[in-house]
Amino acid sequence: MLKLSGLGGRLYRGETSIDFVGKRKIWYSFSSLLILASAFTLFTQGLHLGIEFKGGSSFTVTTNNASIETAKQSLLDSQVTSQNIIQKVGNDKIRIQTDTLTSLQQTSLEAALAKNFNVSIESIDSQIIGPSWGEEITRKALYGLFGFLLVVMLYLAMTFEAKMAISAIIAVIHDVVITVGIYALVGFEVTPATIIGFLTILGYSLYDTVVVFDKVRENTKSIAASGKTTYSKAANLAVNQTIVRSFNTSLVALLPVGSILFVGAGLLGAGTLKDLSLALFIGLATGTYSSLCIATPILAALREREPAMQALRKRVGNRSDKPNTASTVQEKVDRGPRNQPKRDRRR
Repeated sequence: MLKLSGLGGRLYRGETSIDFVGKRKIWYSFSSLLILASAFTLFTQGLHLGIEFKGGSSFTVTTNNASIETAKQSLLDSQVTSQNIIQKVGNDKIRIQTDTLTSLQQTSLEAALAKNFNVSIESIDSQIIGPSWGEEITRKALYGLFGFLLVVMLYLAMTFEAKMAISAIIAVIHDVVITVGIYALVGFEVTPATIIGFLTILGYSLYDTVVVFDKVRENTKSIAASGKTTYSKAANLAVNQTIVRSFNTSLVALLPVGSILFVGAGLLGAGTLKDLSLALFIGLATGTYSSLCIATPILAALREREPAMQALRKRVGNRSDKPNTASTVQEKVDRGPRNQPKRDRRR
C-alpha cells in the first residue's frame, strides 16, 4: 500500500503524474452533467426560500411536549390553510412558518397553539415579516454576491493575470451553481445563513485555486524562453505538486463541517445549523474539485491559444521528434566501421 507522503513526493518531483490538464474533456463533461442536473432541479422544483426572503409569519412554541402532529392539528383548528413549514428545533421547540396572515388568522392560530401545547399565548414568539423586507434582504444578498465576485476578479487580475482571474471566476460560478442545485434537490430552506455559507465557500474555493495558480506561475515563469516544456505540461505539474496539500486541507475542513451537518443537524436535531453546514460541506468538496480539474485546465486552454505558447508547443514537439545525436554517434562508435572484420592488432 502506497504511503500518501511517498506518493506526494513522487508527484512533486514529476516521477508520477496525473494528467488533469490533458483529460480536461472528461472533467468538462462531468461538470456539464452536474450543471445540467442542477439547472433542471432549479427549473422543476425551485429554491425553498425562507421567510426572511419571501415574507410571512413565524410562530415558535417552547414546550416539553414538542410535537409536529400537534402543530398540524393547531393549523387545522385555526383554519389556516396557507402554505406552511413545521420544524422541530431541538427537543423543546416547534417552529411554524406560514404565508402572511391577517390579524384574525394570527390571533386564531396563537390561540390554537396555546391550547394544544398547554402554554400561554404570551410565551409564543411571533414574528411577522412583510414582502418589502424580504425584497430588501434579497437585494442585499445579491449585492454582496456580485460585489464579492467583482473584488475578487480585480484582485486576481492585479496579483496574477487576467486569464487566471477569468478561470478562477468560472470555477467559482461552477461551484455556486452545483451547490444551489443540490440545495434545491434536498429541499432545504434558503436563509441568510445559507447566503453566508455561499460566500464562505466562494472564499475557500478561491483560496485553493490561488494556491494552485501560484505554483502554475512559478512553473511557467520564462517558459517561452527556456523552451523545455509546454505550458499545459508545466501547469499539470503544478496541479500534481499541490494536490496533496489540497486534499489534506479539504479533509481537515470537511471533518468539522461534516460533524455539524450529520451530528449536529442530523442526530441532535439542531435545525438552525443545517442551512449553513450543507452549503459549506457541498461547497468545500466542489471547490477542491474545481481548483484542480476546472480552473487549471481552463487556464491552460486559454494560454495555449496565445501565439507565443503555440510557437513553444511546436518547438518542443520538433525537439522531441529529433533523434538524439549524441546517442547515435555513440552507437556508431560501439558498432565500429561497417563491413570491416574485427582483427586482433596485437599479433
